[in-house]
Amino acid sequence: MFDRDFEWAELARFAEFDDPRATLGIVSGRRRQGKTFLLDALATATGGFMFTATETTEADALRLFGDALADHLGEPVPFRFESWNTAIARLMQIATNGPKVVVIDEFPFLVKASPSLPSIIQRELDPGAQHRNMPVRLLLCGSAIRFMGQLLSGGAPLRGRAGLELIVPTFDYRGAARFWGIDDPLTAFRTNAIVGGTPAYRREFTQGDTPAGPDDFDAWVVRAVLNPGRPLFREGRYLLAEEPALHEAGLYHAVLAAIADGNAGRGAIASCLERKSTDLAHPLAVLQDVGMITHERDAFRRNRSEYRIADPLIGFYHSIMRPNWGDLERPGRAATVWRRVRPTFRSKVLGPHFERICREWARWYADAETFGGYPDRVASGTVADPASKSTHEIDIAVFGRDGEREQLLAIGEAKSGEPVGLGHLERLRRIRELLLERGIASEQTRLALFGALGFTSDLLREAEADRGIQLVGLDRLYCGE
Repeated sequence: MFDRDFEWAELARFAEFDDPRATLGIVSGRRRQGKTFLLDALATATGGFMFTATETTEADALRLFGDALADHLGEPVPFRFESWNTAIARLMQIATNGPKVVVIDEFPFLVKASPSLPSIIQRELDPGAQHRNMPVRLLLCGSAIRFMGQLLSGGAPLRGRAGLELIVPTFDYRGAARFWGIDDPLTAFRTNAIVGGTPAYRREFTQGDTPAGPDDFDAWVVRAVLNPGRPLFREGRYLLAEEPALHEAGLYHAVLAAIADGNAGRGAIASCLERKSTDLAHPLAVLQDVGMITHERDAFRRNRSEYRIADPLIGFYHSIMRPNWGDLERPGRAATVWRRVRPTFRSKVLGPHFERICREWARWYADAETFGGYPDRVASGTVADPASKSTHEIDIAVFGRDGEREQLLAIGEAKSGEPVGLGHLERLRRIRELLLERGIASEQTRLALFGALGFTSDLLREAEADRGIQLVGLDRLYCGE
């Protein structure tokens, strides 16, 4: 088990909860994050019962459930339940020697065939039914994030019944580097820009094939990602197909492609797809609900926001693979395609991903000394420059709090394709002047420059003499505060 101490501790607490009544827990998260691994380990460690559902009919699901439950209890004859009413009632009677873990994995598959199942479980958890139940610790697990989130929302039958609501996340960029065993920060960053922090991509999807260093990275992309004989090759497509909430796959793929191409606002996305902006409200909301995109408010303009792809592999698929799918499907063409698309990879994949991990570092890893205060909010933003009739984009805006008042601690620029120099510093100084005029910044607002390829010597000398300038390279992003 790797870097799941919090999740394991919460599951163990739930399993050991000393109460004579049955209790409910919900476990969710994107596919390939290790939910089943965690729950199987919990069931094994506690002698619990785990049933993994499949996409089938109600009658077949009941048969499979009855077989699995009888086998777990050592019954000589399989149970044959006529309905989930009798199946769940029997399930609630198996904790004969104290609290017992019961896991139903892929729960959305069961509900798809039996929509009344949440109501049946709710009835068994109601106070009126608890007198006949035993201390079952029932865990419902699923990867359909939108569906699992709705189990406990609003007027849903299970609302207010759960004692655990655990979301198993992807590893962040630092955790992913440790999990992949990549010590070189540049290689770790480039790898993370493609596969993100999904644990399954490290072993099940690449059989342990990792880039040995910067010199092996291009070869690794060709042999492990763009290779039509490897599972990662089609994963970007399958991720959408596996989401039950996404009914029009073509439309959702088109929206993701538009965002990956740099169209961040709803109007820009609509223009790219030649649709009305209002037509995209629903697909954008669904993509956000299932965790494939984020919707982030501009740091300085409340009426402006941007959509970004949340899963790096989806962004890589739509920026690099989808436009070249015909060539990539033909064995032996991957190396040629990769040489051709590397400039696109640097601009549309590495650049936005570097900005993203810089914001993550500023929010979660930078200490109070870095920005002269504790970061409370980090975002990107735009600032109008009336004198030049232009708009400046800010990659990182770091906010803290002075009592009840929010203050701008720092503004930053992130560059992944070139060394950062004095020109970038002067641009930040100009933006700070504009924010000073608007009363948003102060003289103490620091200037942060993030560089994946390092910094010029004149900028290093300037920063050494001015504490208000912070330089953050890959070594600091991956190892320091």
